[in-house]
Amino acid sequence: MAIDWKGVFPAVTTKFTASDELDLDLFKLNIQAQLDAGVHGIILGGTLGESSVLSTQEKEILVKTAVAHVNGKVPVVINIAEGSTSVAIEQALYAKAWGAKGLMLLPPMRYKSDHRETVQYFKDIAASTDLPIMIYNNPVDYKIEVTIDMFRDLVDVKNIQAVKESTRDVSNITRMRNAFGDRFKLLCGVDTLALEELLLGADGWVAGLVCAFPKETMAVYRLALAGNIAEATKIYRWFMPLLELDIHPKLVQYIKLAEAKCGIGSELVRRPRLVLEGEERKRIEAIIDHGIQNRPTLPEFHTL
Repeated sequence: MAIDWKGVFPAVTTKFTASDELDLDLFKLNIQAQLDAGVHGIILGGTLGESSVLSTQEKEILVKTAVAHVNGKVPVVINIAEGSTSVAIEQALYAKAWGAKGLMLLPPMRYKSDHRETVQYFKDIAASTDLPIMIYNNPVDYKIEVTIDMFRDLVDVKNIQAVKESTRDVSNITRMRNAFGDRFKLLCGVDTLALEELLLGADGWVAGLVCAFPKETMAVYRLALAGNIAEATKIYRWFMPLLELDIHPKLVQYIKLAEAKCGIGSELVRRPRLVLEGEERKRIEAIIDHGIQNRPTLPEFHTL
C-alpha cells in the first residue's frame, strides 16, 4: 500500500491492563473508533508517548494487531526514535517484516547531531528500506531542527515523502512550500496549531486528542478541507482546551484519561509514568468533563 500522506493520522496510545500487560482488546476498540470516524492512517510508537517503555516483542505485537485489525483500510505507520543508526535500520527492517506500511522517523536521539550527521542518518535509514518515510521535525522536544537546508539535501531521497511539522512555527508551512512546492507532504504535528496549518496548506494532521475525540477531529479536518472555515472554527474553539492537553509533558496521562472518560480507552500507564491524582487530576478532569458536557453537535462531515 502506497501512502498518500494526506488527512488525519492518529498517534494512538498503547493500552495496558492492570497487570501491566498489553490490552489488545482495548487497543482494537480505540482503533475501530478511529476507523469509524474516517481517519486516513494509524501511527504507533509515538516518542512522546510510551514507545520507550515497550519491548521489541511488544512493538511487534502492536503492529501486527493493528495491521490485522485495519485489514488494509488505512496504512499503519510506526515511529522510529533511536540513538544509533544501526538500531534504527534494524527497527525499519522489523517494521517491514511486521507489516507496517510506512515509517515516521526522528533525528538521532540524545546526541545533538549537526547538519551533515542528521542528513546522513536519514539517508542511511532510507537506503535500508523501501517503506515510505515521514520525517518528524520537532526541535522543541528533541533539540534538533530539520532545517530547510537539510530537506534540500534530502530532496533526491525518493522514499522520504512527508514531514510531521512540529516546530511550533506555522510559517514553516509556507517556507517549505516556497522551497519545495509539493515535493514533501506536510502534516501538522501540534494539535493546537492544526486548523491554522491546514488553512496555510498543510496536507494533514498527526493528531493526539483524536485518540479520545476522533469524530470532532475529523470534523475539523473535513470542514477545513471543504472551505467551511466558520463551522470548523466553531468546533476548533470548543476543542482548544482539550487540544492543549497534547502540549504538556504528561500528555500521555492526560490523553488516556480523556480516552477513558469517552469510553474508548483506559488511564492505565506504564511506569515511570503514574496515573494522575490529587489537584492535578481534578484540574485535568474538569477540562475533560467540561468538553464532554459541551460537546458540539457535528454536521455531517464524512462526505465533505
